[in-house]
Amino acid sequence: MANSFKKQETSELKKALADKREALRSFRFGGAGSRNRNVREGRNLRKEIAQILTVLRESELSTTK
Repeated sequence: MANSFKKQETSELKKALADKREALRSFRFGGAGSRNRNVREGRNLRKEIAQILTVLRESELSTTK
């Protein structure tokens, strides 16, 4: 998954990051009273957000050198 993020442009990554954060927010607050929800979805969203942030930081550091 992280390899697919490395191939994308920074503008695409920032858009994907915003989308993932919105999905995580709606996951947290949308299913507040629901018993039937996929708890792995939240973990996967947090993991993908971290991967995107890592790739963005790597590209930021490589451009400053």
